[in-house]
Parts: sequence; structure tokens; C-alpha cells
Amino acid sequence: MTKKLFIKTYGCQMNVYDSTRMVDVLAPLGYRPVQQPEGADIIILNTCHIREKASEKVFSELGRLRVLKDSAAQQGRRVLLAVAGCVAQAEGEEIVRRAPQVDLVFGPQTYHRLPEMVTRALGQDFGRGLVDTDFPAESKFDFLPEEAAAQGPAAFLSVQEGCDKFCTFCVVPYTRGAEFSRPVADILREARNRVAEGTLEITLLGQNVNAFHGEGLDGKSWSLGRLIRELAEIDGLRRIRYTTSHPRDMDQELIAAHGQVPQLMPYLHLPVQSGSDRILEAMNRKHDAALYHRIVAQLRDQRPDLALSSDFIVGFPGERDEDFAQTLQLVTKVGFAQAYSFKYSPRPGTPAAGSAQQVDEDVKSARLSALQQLLNAQQEAFNLGSVGQRMPVILERRGKFSGQLIGRSPWMQSVVVDAPAHLLGRLIEVDINSAHANSLIGQLVTEDRDHLAASSQDGTTGAPDRPAPSQSSPHRKRACA
Repeated sequence: MTKKLFIKTYGCQMNVYDSTRMVDVLAPLGYRPVQQPEGADIIILNTCHIREKASEKVFSELGRLRVLKDSAAQQGRRVLLAVAGCVAQAEGEEIVRRAPQVDLVFGPQTYHRLPEMVTRALGQDFGRGLVDTDFPAESKFDFLPEEAAAQGPAAFLSVQEGCDKFCTFCVVPYTRGAEFSRPVADILREARNRVAEGTLEITLLGQNVNAFHGEGLDGKSWSLGRLIRELAEIDGLRRIRYTTSHPRDMDQELIAAHGQVPQLMPYLHLPVQSGSDRILEAMNRKHDAALYHRIVAQLRDQRPDLALSSDFIVGFPGERDEDFAQTLQLVTKVGFAQAYSFKYSPRPGTPAAGSAQQVDEDVKSARLSALQQLLNAQQEAFNLGSVGQRMPVILERRGKFSGQLIGRSPWMQSVVVDAPAHLLGRLIEVDINSAHANSLIGQLVTEDRDHLAASSQDGTTGAPDRPAPSQSSPHRKRACA
């Protein structure tokens, strides 16, 4: 009999990937994913610890789910409730103590053991939940099955996990563990499988993806740049992206790949967090603003139409007016297509949380508002610069209205077109007619796939020439790391 599995995913794309793999590992036990928790036999909250008050939001959700679980029990039906991900890793025993309705708590490194945990939980009477938050000696990737379901025209592929950077504001090293890179052969096999199922675009995932150092086909350590070059040889893979990156790991091989590998899209998420060297040092970022500017200049020398997105934290402990002014100066000079910006909020267990130099909330709010005003203006200016352009777009999903399809441009813009449903999953040429703050509106050029493939050279070099972003002009907005 088919059993129902509901997973609610919070946070980053790595969590999205992890949730899809949880579906895969539970499939042999007869579980199939559903879209609502009502009627599910297992409910999993795959959590993220990055956002403010993340754990409290999880406990609030668990309170709502307890009502659903109790109602099922009154009907004689057992529902397993599980908490996974980074909040589970950080607060495993506390979750069981505060929410006794939870049956399973497991971290992001242990979900390959989920079938065993589910079997154990179902074999015991109602009682204390099972907690598995140890960092295993073995890699979870060695025990995961082949992905069961196609992800569609744009897929995510995890290649690196964990972090050794220990930024003073971040919990990732404590919840995801040390940096680990998958072997190249495994990545290539998974990528080929995705392409065979119709995937045109693959985004390589990692907490510090450009720190990738997996075992290559020659037995030696390969960099991300070399991995990208090998992936580009896969017939039918039209686009390659990667996220999230750290400035310290942008080596020359990777920078050169942006100019030499046409499948590598002209869009890069490169978090900087602050424009102040003093604050960057306090954050333990191990780079300064000058290094960030040099990397951006080298990237744009290789790929003049490159668009950048970034992350910013305002109100970090000890941030002064002049520090924040330096952040605004960096944003103005670089120009961003997208950006994620947040007020600093303490994460328990991180060094910055105990600082005596916490910034007043009103000051943080004012600074965030000023920064977002600048970033939003840059995003709108970047999108307006797309009007009148013709660009290749992969149509990924249906739009809000009948006859609409939505896809992504090479620069990660959301593009809305009127197009027939049979073009879903296709790469097509679109003329951009208008722009909004968060999307572009386009018109289909042709439905002839062979013509499109020829004219756009596999969807990677058919994009129009875009002017190099000015060192002082506004540009577009997106984030993480």
C-alpha cells in the first residue's frame, strides 16, 4: 500500500536538494510525496538555521502539526513527525524536550539513515523521539540511491557540502560540518542522468561550492573550474551555474572558465557581506574589500556581460556609520543585478552573538532601508536594460494566467511569456518587451527547436551582447554564505 510523505522545506537550495533525496531514500519503503500535511503518514520539517528566530518558527509549526497528529491518532492512524536539517542538528535534544510529539530528529549528514530511523520509530510505542545528529565517519553520498525522479529542465546537483570558514555570524560549520567534496565520477554520472531525463541546466550546489576539491578522473584533486569544463562536455547540457561562492575561493582557473566555457552562465552569486574592512575582519571573512573588487574586475574582464548578486549584513556588532557608508560605496562601485540584505541577528553559539557591541535595532532598520533602496534601484535598472534584447530562455513552469509560461534568462531573471504548454522544458528565444522590479515580459520568437538550437549555439552564446556594467552605474538583485 502506498504511504504518504509530506516535506516542508525551509531555507537554501541545499535544503531543497536534501528534501528531494529524502523522497528517494524513503521510496523503497513505499512512501510517495504529497503536497499537503493532511493525510500524510510522515511529516518532515527540513529546517534552516540562517534566518532570524529560525528555531522558534519551527516550534510554532510543530505546535500546529501536533493538532493534526493527535487528530489522526484519534482515528487510529499513526503519523510520524520529524525535524531535519540545521535546526535539528543544532538543537536536537531541545526539540525532543520542548516538542514531545516529535518522533524523529536528524541532521543534514544523516538522512541516508532515514529508512532505518523510520522503521525503528514505527516499531516502538509512542514515547521519546529518536535523535540522530552525529556526524558520521562515512559520507552520506556513498549510501544514497540514484535519484528516482527527474527534476525538470533546470536541476540542482550537490557537489560540495560543509564549511571551514567559521565566519563569526554563521552556524553552518557547526550544523553542516567540515568541507567535503564529492568525487568527480559520481557528479558526472548524476549530471548525465539528469540530462538524459530532459534537464538543460544544472546548478552545482555547495555551502562553499568554489572550494570544491573532489577526486578527479585522474585520481588527483580537481577544482571547480576543471569540473565545470568536464561537465560542459556532456552533450545536451546547455547551461551550468554554481552557488554559493566565497571570495577567497575564486581561483584563476574558475575565473578563466567564465570567459572560456560558453555553457557557464553570465551570472554569479558572490557574497561580500560588508564593504568595511574593519567589519569584514570582525566577521572573520578573511578577505577585504580590495580583494573583492579585484575579483570582480577579473571576472568582468573574462565575461563583460557578467551580472553579480551578493549578500549583505547590516548592523553587525561594532558597525559604525562610516562602516556602513563603505558598504554603500562598494555597492555603488560594483553594481549588482540582485542582492539579499539582512539585519544582523545573533545566532546562539556563534562568536558574534556574545559581542558587547550590538547595534541598536532602530539603527539597523534605518541602514537596511537605505541599502535596499540602492539595491532595488540597481535591480530595476538592470532589468530595464534588458528591454529590446533577444535572449534564450528555458521555460520551467506555468504562469499565473492561462497561456503563460515562466522561465529564466541567462542572468537569472524571471521571464514571463505567452506560449503553448508543449514548450515547457524547452529553450526558446524571447524578445523582451518590458521590465518590472522582479521580472521581464517577453514575446516568443519561434517554436522551431532545431532553429533555436542552431541560432543560439546550444542556448549559451545566442544571448545578445550586453554592455559591461559601469564601475559606478546601477545594476540588478539575489543571496547566501
